[in-house]
Amino acid sequence: MGFRATFRKWLRATPAAEESERLVEAAGKTIDADDENGWRRLSGDVTRDLSPLAQDRMRETALYLWDANLLANRIIELPLAYLLAEGVELRADDEGMQAVLTRFWSDPVNQMDVKLPKKVRELAIFGEQCWPTFVNEHDGHVRLGYLDPALIATVVLDPDNPEQPIGIVTTKDRKGVARRFRVIVNGPESVFTERTQQIRETFTDGEAFFFTVNDLSVSSRGRSDLRAPADWVDAYDQFLFGEIERYNFLRAFMWDVTLSGATPEKVEERARKITAPKPGSVRVHNDSEKWEAVTPDVKAGDTTEGARLFRNHVLGGATIPEHWFGGGGDVNRATGESMGEPTFKAFSMRQRLVKHILESMGRYVIRQAIMAKSAEPDWDDERLAVEAVFPEMTARDTTKYAAAIVQVVTAVAAAIDAGLMTEETGVALIATVAGRLGVEIDPKAELVAAQAARAARRAEDVFPPSVDPEPELGDE
Repeated sequence: MGFRATFRKWLRATPAAEESERLVEAAGKTIDADDENGWRRLSGDVTRDLSPLAQDRMRETALYLWDANLLANRIIELPLAYLLAEGVELRADDEGMQAVLTRFWSDPVNQMDVKLPKKVRELAIFGEQCWPTFVNEHDGHVRLGYLDPALIATVVLDPDNPEQPIGIVTTKDRKGVARRFRVIVNGPESVFTERTQQIRETFTDGEAFFFTVNDLSVSSRGRSDLRAPADWVDAYDQFLFGEIERYNFLRAFMWDVTLSGATPEKVEERARKITAPKPGSVRVHNDSEKWEAVTPDVKAGDTTEGARLFRNHVLGGATIPEHWFGGGGDVNRATGESMGEPTFKAFSMRQRLVKHILESMGRYVIRQAIMAKSAEPDWDDERLAVEAVFPEMTARDTTKYAAAIVQVVTAVAAAIDAGLMTEETGVALIATVAGRLGVEIDPKAELVAAQAARAARRAEDVFPPSVDPEPELGDE
């Protein structure tokens, strides 16, 4: 309790002197005197970022809540489990490049099966991730490093396109040295304007991946998934601790001893000699002394609904149903399944981002392998095609779709026979339902294949030439 209270007090303290001192030190608006000479952002001075002090406090608050608050921990860990619990696979369209991806993934330093959940977890906690890369000059093999978001002083944006980060400047170390990483873009430098290329040339400490969440188009920094619910999950935590204290008071009691007809002197004398009885002991006294156990009546009502109100306020903001966090409510299987759909939609959005991150890394790994042997490939080179394959987030209830596909096939066949629908449209309808079962069908290709198979079967169904029956007796 003491540590929690001290930490909360520190989080909410905003001394003017401390803020002004840290802003001067860590604002990072100007990198070096000559870095911004000669160019100006098209967006002017508009910024949608938090102040450096608020950014620091957000990171510390989010990390503390994830570590110490069960509700905040579930907001981070629950989507992570649905995204990565079954594992992820990187696949290259080019068979020759699959070995390059496999080597990168299973590298003893990269260990992506182990480190990927940590990276995605910290992306949600801190709102951003920066991973410097180390490339073998001989074979192009890539290894990933890690840069703590607290060490990022400035994210430099493209002056001609404020949506695109082009460089990372770290805070200065004990020797007063700051490192400058060039943000990785899977393409040649010619994708940038000439002056942007000149700025990127000043980032000479290597390349790094940089990804953010919960940001805006003109934001250079990401924001934590816990930033909005931080105060509410902390208030819910304090509410529960208050309930524990209340129940402790309710369990407390005292012995009230009444002495009949005793003078004040007799009462004081008895008070000096009396001791509280131990559990299971026997106390003998006459009728002039009365013992009674007294418990406090704090007049506290049932706080279950209050706790549910606070909890659902936080869970609703995180798009997590109540019954996913130990609350039953009025939920049965049917309503539970329908309540989970918005949650899976939100999880799917985060999955698409993680998919993009992994595929970007995969393309970079293949680019480096190609560049180690030949010239840099074009950004649309077919060899760079990579797909991150995720398993289904949850087991599908296929019974309703299995029943539906039978009805759809029957209806489509009847519509085609009646001349009300083309075969291609009918196959497209069937493919839509089949997609719900996890089977992807290309209607045009499937129709062509089905027609070819039907023609082949007809060619095989050739009856042998008829043979005249043997003449019956008496026909000659």
